[in-house]
Amino acid sequence: MSERTYGVAVVGFGFMGKTHSYAYNTIPYYYGASPIKTAMKAVVVRREETIEEAIALAGFEFGTTEFEDILKRDDIDIIHICTPNVLHRDQIIQALQAGKHIYCDKPVASSYADCKPILAALDKAPDDLVTQVALQYRFYPCTMRARQLISEGRLGKIYSFRATYLHSSSIDPDKPLKWKLDKAQGGGGVLYDLGSHVLDLTHFLIGPFGSVFADTHTAIGQRKHPETGNLQDVETDDLAIMLLRTRDGALGSIEASKIATGANDELRLEIHGEKGAIRLNLMDPNWVELYEVGDASESIGGDRGFTKIETVGRYPAPGGAFPAPALNVGWLRSHVACLHNFLSAIGGEAVAQPTLREASEIQRIMDAAYTSAERGGWETL
Repeated sequence: MSERTYGVAVVGFGFMGKTHSYAYNTIPYYYGASPIKTAMKAVVVRREETIEEAIALAGFEFGTTEFEDILKRDDIDIIHICTPNVLHRDQIIQALQAGKHIYCDKPVASSYADCKPILAALDKAPDDLVTQVALQYRFYPCTMRARQLISEGRLGKIYSFRATYLHSSSIDPDKPLKWKLDKAQGGGGVLYDLGSHVLDLTHFLIGPFGSVFADTHTAIGQRKHPETGNLQDVETDDLAIMLLRTRDGALGSIEASKIATGANDELRLEIHGEKGAIRLNLMDPNWVELYEVGDASESIGGDRGFTKIETVGRYPAPGGAFPAPALNVGWLRSHVACLHNFLSAIGGEAVAQPTLREASEIQRIMDAAYTSAERGGWETL
């Protein structure tokens, strides 16, 4: 490991800013040491009263309400973007121009149109700048094992797939119109918030996609503004359903919903092929199930059927030693693994995934889905 210490700044200290900071502070427990030496230098927040809390929780050296304050500092090398989507474009571009490594919450921006100037800035950025988007569901042992099984050809040619990411957080009509429900701040609705995750994971396993057909639905048309209490029209989607065809010809469906009554945080995925199938559910992320056509079949069943492969906390070294790999794995652990990959990429020991460029492709698919919902037809990707 290099003796250099990389200064870290986290922009935004809401739910995701806390999550990213937690990951930094726990990497030494899970991995023995960070891939590179880091120092929690700065937190950037909208309200000054948040600074004291952030310093106490995460150990930042200082806080500021001005994003520009961290750009001009030579002791800050890594910037985390944990702000509302509409702010991402300008913050990412400025960070790239300042020569900073970037770890950004999903989605990349508030539209694919906003991704284009980001991509242009990436073209001009130094080759050694590392970027990664926090699409952390790639970093569960069960999803890593699923990708391995598919890469090994255990499923053969992929025929079909179905994936859902279900919440019930918007079934309450009294839920206020916070930024994720506000198109002006988020750019989109559940398709951007949850759909980005399930699209990326499916794309990671069996992509790329070739075309999309979609529709969206808003269940509750008006909500109260969180500050004024006045009713406002809701312009974002609570439900998005997509049909997608991969470039290899597989056909499937992807659903993202925040009105799935009874669901908590349920990402389910099934992939069916000529030789086998896999299925997993991240509400029980300790297993991936595998079905193989070649298993013996007899009149009373034989050996054929879905087999549960125990993935639990079996991360590749240097992860997986603490806690014991036989213990169950959770949501925060996937964020730690995602960040560890990013830091390893800066240290030259891993490949960042997905990069800003790769995650912009997911944004392009989502915007094509919105176009399909408006026009009522298939969109070629």
